[in-house]
Amino acid sequence: MTFWKIVLSYDGTGYHGWQVQPGRPTVQGTLAAAIEKMTGERVMPQGSGRTDAGVHALGQVASFALEGSIPVENLGRALNQCLPQSIRVMQVEEVGPEFHARHSAVRKSYEYRIFERKLEGLDEEDICPPFVAPFVWDCRWALNVDEMKRAAAMLCGVHDFSSFQASDPDVTQRELGVAGPNPVKTIFASEMERREGLLLYRVTGSGFLHHMVRNIVGTLVEVGRGALQAEDVARILAAKDRTAAGPTAPAQGLFLVGVSYDRGKPVRL
Repeated sequence: MTFWKIVLSYDGTGYHGWQVQPGRPTVQGTLAAAIEKMTGERVMPQGSGRTDAGVHALGQVASFALEGSIPVENLGRALNQCLPQSIRVMQVEEVGPEFHARHSAVRKSYEYRIFERKLEGLDEEDICPPFVAPFVWDCRWALNVDEMKRAAAMLCGVHDFSSFQASDPDVTQRELGVAGPNPVKTIFASEMERREGLLLYRVTGSGFLHHMVRNIVGTLVEVGRGALQAEDVARILAAKDRTAAGPTAPAQGLFLVGVSYDRGKPVRL
């Protein structure tokens, strides 16, 4: 057996998320089909996390094992010939049998991109270009970015993020009658900045709950438009109740940037 780690970049617009679903196009299913076409082996690649429908990735990591032996330099090239252009293999590495894309991960980084139609103090409204729109939240409110930065910083540290997890429990967990994931996570970095005409939120953590980043962004936007105060973040965390936080931000603005498997090495943003 040979064991593989690959890094993927994909446009999630046309996919129903990462996880394979019957009758629906998914990134995992498309990758599995490409591997089978190339090798004749049916395998189910394991991802570092399950991105939702419409969410993109710059550095999704997947792992799988093959019975046959393939030169490292050939695997990525051959997979990209079998995959649609919306999914690209960026890196390939042969690993040991103990490596698992999800279980071995120690840090993940996400970026959320917001297009600001209006800027504070200005009357004119910008139009989101059609080549940008599939990859941003086209936000209609003028936002106080300084307050959003203050609110974002309050998320750093070890917290119970129950208020920011999806309100609907994981279907598989519900069917099995098992408890959900541990809501206590460590956030190493939580930052907001304007760059290249977009408002970017970047967050690095030990792990993330379902919809957690999108719910954080929805809450930060509520702070930016004045519906919440930066200081409300502490109250929202303490509530451990999804209804205390803001709405869920649209999927298309979210990118999985990268995953780290070395505790001493930060994820590169």
